[in-house]
Amino acid sequence: MSDTQTSAPPAAKPVPGAPRLDIPPPKAFQRPHVVEFRKVTKTYNPGQPNAYTAIKDVTFKVEDLVGKGEFIAMVGPSGCGKSTVLRLVAGLAPQFPATEGEVQVFGKPVLGPGSDRGMVFQAYTSFDNRTVLDNIAFGLECRGVSASERRDLARVWIHKVGLNVKNDQDKYPHELSGGMRQRVAIARTLILKPRIILMDEPFGALDPVTRLNMQDLLVNLWREVEATVFFVTHDITEAVYLGDRCYVFSSAPGTILQEMALPKPERPAAVMQREPEFQKVVYELRDVVQKLEEGKD
Repeated sequence: MSDTQTSAPPAAKPVPGAPRLDIPPPKAFQRPHVVEFRKVTKTYNPGQPNAYTAIKDVTFKVEDLVGKGEFIAMVGPSGCGKSTVLRLVAGLAPQFPATEGEVQVFGKPVLGPGSDRGMVFQAYTSFDNRTVLDNIAFGLECRGVSASERRDLARVWIHKVGLNVKNDQDKYPHELSGGMRQRVAIARTLILKPRIILMDEPFGALDPVTRLNMQDLLVNLWREVEATVFFVTHDITEAVYLGDRCYVFSSAPGTILQEMALPKPERPAAVMQREPEFQKVVYELRDVVQKLEEGKD
């Protein structure tokens, strides 16, 4: 090598604690899905003459929307397996476990019921021998929360669901109207702060005016608790009003045929549900479900 040439500079030694430039940056953290179904099939009495497949190859993912949660409406013909899907998420027999496929909640397989999931049924599920106050506080009692603390919190939720603390807290279920009993059921579920709320036709037995009021109440509570809601209903107008999006199930064995984005519930139900643009979405979704009911899918 001639005197005019210079040798390559020595490689720089890494400085302790300094970032390695030759290592690619880690991928952005991705939250696990709130719920994920992977080709889930549920067959009752498999291998028997009376075997019946309720759902087949159901696949979907619901993201974890931090500080918000998502409202998923589920519609389809009677017997299409919507309630089966809810109970698989909840881990409740006899729907749970799935015959095939996998159900995950927050990235982990569902192994049974859990406190991260709460369910509200169509049938009123209050304990007849407990007052409104003690019905709402029941879950906290099971968790070992002291009597004074759980009853104080139950009174807060009595107010949140639109009941009167002074007049209603000491009533028993048989002294309540259907709407009041369903308010108690909702309070008993939400007081536990579940990340996932599963609702199976919760307003199906209510009169039309009470149903509208309960829809408004549910929207307000959902925004407050920031949970993900799965809501099964046969009422297309209700589905369009409440849902961020809607899964449309086929006739049994049920599978998801269509996913539809829905308008946000930005105004009271009685107002928004009369608007032409809202009704247009209702008619579109109703036509899809009616064709399925008639076996034209």
